[in-house]
Amino acid sequence: MTEAATDLKAFNLDLWQFDGHAGALIPLLQSAQDTYGYVSEKAIDYISHITGIPAADIYGVVTFYAQFRTKPLGKNVIKICNGTACHVNGAKMVHSIVQDELNLDYDETTDDGQFSLLSVACIGCCSLAPVMTINGETFGRLEPNKLRKICREQKSAAKEAAKKQEG
Repeated sequence: MTEAATDLKAFNLDLWQFDGHAGALIPLLQSAQDTYGYVSEKAIDYISHITGIPAADIYGVVTFYAQFRTKPLGKNVIKICNGTACHVNGAKMVHSIVQDELNLDYDETTDDGQFSLLSVACIGCCSLAPVMTINGETFGRLEPNKLRKICREQKSAAKEAAKKQEG
């Protein structure tokens, strides 16, 4: 059985174990996001059908909490630290340059599905501030020229990967 099928099985099990208590909605939404990478309309409808909670109310919960996404993440996930150390050492500059280089703002995914940009409260590398990660790889002590080079290298690598995937 594939990993996706196993995840779907776990999601279905979570749904069918729903016992009717109101506090189960958040764990069900978390299960959907863990399964699909985001909370899709299909998952909202499915949860609504099982729980009896109107889809509009579920959508309201999904859009209220920052932990939930309604769109899939890109193949390359960029996280910019906005913790105190990074904030005072240039997180706004990091965001501005990434936004300029990749035409991407927080909580967005590029049209080609290659990059998503997220703001995080802390990456845990305060001594390297300002910091960002790309697919879990940490980049610290970011300054404008270094950051622009990283962004351009990432764009180039993403284009190469897309070409290889095409044929």
